[in-house]
Amino acid sequence: MPARPPVIELNEVSKTYHVGEIAVHALNGITATVESGEYLAIIGSSGSGKSTLMNILGCLDVPSSGIYRLNGLDVRTAHEDELADLRNREIGFVFQSFNLIPRTRALANVELPLAYGGLDRAQRHERAMRALTDVGLASRVHHLPSELSGGQQQRVAIARALVTNPAMILADEPTGNLDTASTREILDILERLSEEGRTIVLITHEHEVAAHADRIIELSDGRIVSDAANALEPSS
Repeated sequence: MPARPPVIELNEVSKTYHVGEIAVHALNGITATVESGEYLAIIGSSGSGKSTLMNILGCLDVPSSGIYRLNGLDVRTAHEDELADLRNREIGFVFQSFNLIPRTRALANVELPLAYGGLDRAQRHERAMRALTDVGLASRVHHLPSELSGGQQQRVAIARALVTNPAMILADEPTGNLDTASTREILDILERLSEEGRTIVLITHEHEVAAHADRIIELSDGRIVSDAANALEPSS
């Protein structure tokens, strides 16, 4: 049986933005791999390049140079429609701001990615219910986002990210808008998903949040300055 390719392969990935005549080098020669089932945190201060890297990992942007393969597919060869399909199939996004549709109930918010896949209503309903149950919200499936706490809204967002069974969960500052108790709940869910074999990439500027991952990549000025197994202990 052939070896499974890494979920993420980055080879000398750079990104340069042009502001008028000024070239801004947001990423400079990033090389890294993320294997299936890894729980990785990418950490860095503002301006370190982590947001640019997140956009590339999420196929929201493409490198200026270098190679990015997602689940074995060279992203450079994909057209915009193919990138959109790739995002929907291979990546489950969790954002700081939740990005739920305000006047749509939790169940329908979670079903939304499945609508693009052509599943019938009964299949969408079943899979969305299962995902919401997995994050402890079986009793809140008919609530609007405005009727849920911040932590519950983020759990809906995680359920939505899980529902397509993607190659990886890409979580961008998922606890940034949450209180301490809700932060702990979300990190517990991500840890459980990791233990179940999910591939998780967590973008954060907080060392206490990164400490929950198994491996930490630190960025500074668009470069990797550290890539090591986690030696930090998350606080209780």
